[in-house]
Amino acid sequence: MKINLNSLDLENNTLILENESLKKHTTFGVGGNANLIIFPKNKRDLIKLIKYAHKNKYSIFFLGSGSNVLASDNGYNGIVITLKKALNKIIFSEKDIYTQAGAMLGTIVRIALSRGYKGFESLVGVPGTVGGALIMNAGAHGTEISELLISSRTINKNGRIKTYLKKDIDFSYRKSTFPKDEILLDAKFKIQRGDKNNILKRKEKVSIKRKNSQPLKYRSAGSIFKNPDGDFAAGYLIDKVGLKGLRIGDAEISTKHANFIINHGNAKSDQIYKLINIMKNKVFEKFDIKLELEVKILGEIIW
Repeated sequence: MKINLNSLDLENNTLILENESLKKHTTFGVGGNANLIIFPKNKRDLIKLIKYAHKNKYSIFFLGSGSNVLASDNGYNGIVITLKKALNKIIFSEKDIYTQAGAMLGTIVRIALSRGYKGFESLVGVPGTVGGALIMNAGAHGTEISELLISSRTINKNGRIKTYLKKDIDFSYRKSTFPKDEILLDAKFKIQRGDKNNILKRKEKVSIKRKNSQPLKYRSAGSIFKNPDGDFAAGYLIDKVGLKGLRIGDAEISTKHANFIINHGNAKSDQIYKLINIMKNKVFEKFDIKLELEVKILGEIIW
């Protein structure tokens, strides 16, 4: 499919990549080509792109940092829009943090901790952009990003900007009720001073636990499944059905954390998807628990 953007009069510094490999833009390091990957330089260009795609019935996929995505080796027939290299402004004030959705969550966490703001310690090492983190209510070690939220703004398919207070959105474990046809533009988070020594101790504890429990040396998409309701985490259940170390090609269920699939170098999307289905089916057979995907699928995977 050929997509012509000449009529849009986009800024010269809005980056447009044609037939670009998704492998370069996902932490899994997997994926075929997308028709277009676009990094809009400002809000004006973002609104133009959304309205244009909606008018012409082009499919859009909003990509954050690519840390929670399995992209198909068959590519994506549509427009991938990502804010991570453009709409990434962060402003700290005495009252709150303002951040555009393309800013990296890790950058905000690092600055907040260095300035002695508490509440961000558990988010150390959580990957992704602010927009992606809010959509999936990212969190770790008992803290979720929604706990810090004051308000956020989105752009809908008609290019209209909408404001949501925290109370307007229902947040639950790895879920939010932001409308699926809207893209997050920016957000404000509350800040609170804390004891800097205690903050740094908590940060170090979280960092060590993450390093010891996750296969950080390999390419992955983070946790494959959400933790189900009940007493046991997804990784525990997958481990108990004996799947740690199961490998198809260069895709392997991590021996360090069973809820991670790692890429040894040249894993294919169908190999990863086969492992995902084996994990899901084996856990259901033994425990009668249906695991729910945490990663998003980009494109169609044939296996």
